[in-house]
Amino acid sequence: MNDLIWLRAESKPMEARSALTPRLVRRLVAHGFIVIVERSPQRAIADAAFADSGCKLVPSGVWREAPKHAFILGLKDLPDEDTPLRHRHIYFGHAYKNQKGWERLLNRFIQGGGQLFDIEYLVDDAGRRVAAFGYWAGFTGCAVGLKAWAGQHLGKKPVLGALQAYPSKNELIAELRRDLARAVEKTGHKPSIIVIGAKGRVGAGARELAEILELDVTPWDVEETARGGPFAQILKHDVFINCVLVQKKIPPFVTLESLSAPGRQLSVISDVSCDPGEYNPLPIYTEPTSFAQPVFQVMNGEMPLYLIAIDHLPSLLPVEASEDFGQQLLPHLLTLKGEMTAVWERALRVFREKSQSVRNETR
Repeated sequence: MNDLIWLRAESKPMEARSALTPRLVRRLVAHGFIVIVERSPQRAIADAAFADSGCKLVPSGVWREAPKHAFILGLKDLPDEDTPLRHRHIYFGHAYKNQKGWERLLNRFIQGGGQLFDIEYLVDDAGRRVAAFGYWAGFTGCAVGLKAWAGQHLGKKPVLGALQAYPSKNELIAELRRDLARAVEKTGHKPSIIVIGAKGRVGAGARELAEILELDVTPWDVEETARGGPFAQILKHDVFINCVLVQKKIPPFVTLESLSAPGRQLSVISDVSCDPGEYNPLPIYTEPTSFAQPVFQVMNGEMPLYLIAIDHLPSLLPVEASEDFGQQLLPHLLTLKGEMTAVWERALRVFREKSQSVRNETR
């Protein structure tokens, strides 16, 4: 049976997004799916909004008792437990590039006989992801980078305090305009921005916000980075937005040594990709930052350097991000009732390959 989709409540702190919205649940129900939605106090979309969508509302966290054939749908980390996982899970597992705890997570699936369909690996025939928060990640990544730059020049301590979700992008933009106007008045210049990965969906979001705010952007992509870093040109900008999703080890864009060069103008890095594993092109940090503590100070002294590396940035605009993402994912969820399409088979193949590598290492 492939007709049961179970939307679990997110357990990651401050994760207010949802993989489904009430409108999308109605579409699934109309196509014959049974949809279970867990109640969630932190989801930006209220439980009551799902009440007339045709789903069944259940308490938070009871997905563990769901029928084995259910697809458990979520976005971010599962609760940090050691219990075996027996269901088919659809979410961002962050377990295939040697991220922290990846072997432990895959062992839970191996022990329980479950499967992981990692959303990052749901790709079409051309290898392009079929559903992503990329645009909103870039948009919000640029926003927090600019807020940190403004906070630095306005003398705020910390330069960027704890973050909270915004009801809409218009409210975020209005606040940014106010912050930047005050900072520009003190510095006498607008912040210059360099975006690496500018041609992708993430880069498009970052560039669009900068254009809305009438800021200068240096757009870099494959052509500019092909020769390999570190790149001294990055240091000539105020804010660096990294939007590159790396699938293999490449020369770093910056290093602690390159950032120590005299005359550095750069004071804020927003690593939207936030992948602090062995493939990280910004090997200057080892742990992500968070909504509660969004900034890590990489360098002190007369010219401090601040880093933001939050792995769920689109939660800053959870309603818009959820609707956009769910709309992208919906056509593929609708195929789950029949034979699995190539999109799902490819993701399952990656899961099986990575799981086998874990088995081999434990022999």
